[in-house]
Amino acid sequence: MWWMKLFLSSGDLTADRRYEIARDLEARGDLAGAADLFSQALELRPSFAAAWFALGDLREKLADRTGAIEAFGNAHTADPLDRHGAGLRLVRLGAGEHPMTQAYVRSVYDQYARQFDVALAGLSYRGPELLVSALEDVCRDSGRRMRFGAMLDLGCGTGLAGAALRPFVDWLVGIDLSEAMIAQARGKILYDKLVVAELTQFLQSGIASATSYALVTAADVFSYVPDLAPVARAVTRALEPGGLFAFTVETHDGEGGILGEKLRYAHGDAHVRDAIGRAGMTVRHLASASKRNENNQPVPTLVVVAER
Repeated sequence: MWWMKLFLSSGDLTADRRYEIARDLEARGDLAGAADLFSQALELRPSFAAAWFALGDLREKLADRTGAIEAFGNAHTADPLDRHGAGLRLVRLGAGEHPMTQAYVRSVYDQYARQFDVALAGLSYRGPELLVSALEDVCRDSGRRMRFGAMLDLGCGTGLAGAALRPFVDWLVGIDLSEAMIAQARGKILYDKLVVAELTQFLQSGIASATSYALVTAADVFSYVPDLAPVARAVTRALEPGGLFAFTVETHDGEGGILGEKLRYAHGDAHVRDAIGRAGMTVRHLASASKRNENNQPVPTLVVVAER
């Protein structure tokens, strides 16, 4: 991931210090020394989830699959909320099925909300601009005005998509799982309403159904959603007739949704089309692009606009 590894204190200053020294040794290439210090930290605090996770990561780098599975399993046991994403690493290692937890997504974004905009700028993030361009194409081709009454910004984050689309909407609602990200968005004074909530739960709630939206957007959100079908169905219910659903997804050449090396889901073209069609919407725009770079390489992306 583009962010640093999540750290949650063990509650023991000595164990935390040994963890910090181990991370420094790992960064300098002393993997054996780092592993020894992670182990020392765990002797002091056997329930130190961050140290177990870091040890699992180190063992995977050393091609010790069995040891990595053991460490990630202990990290998952030590923190059932799985705020580090140990369960996802186990999935990547072929060691069982573990869902991406809300606590994992929330903890990562809560910790890095203040650096978020700067970090994405460094990755040439362009998701909101791609959505604006796609919506302009759809509106032009259908002879409709590029103007929307109420817009719902799913996973609004710090408000990057909201800023790009605010000139085209009358009423702007944003929801996000991370309270810290919502706080950043609130400071930009873009939204008429901001809500801390999980997106599918919000869409299925009475709060969402009280408003019919002319536009629902999701920029760089579905990397945390393994199956697009449930959220697509929920979006359909929130849209007014003729309303548009505009979103980006990371993609791959195969079928369905897959969990990538960076613990983000990518969705195949057929999966996207099937989810949209089964939800009762029609694809009006689907194009390949790249919403950001990673390791100086463009990330394959689909830009989609569907109509209810």
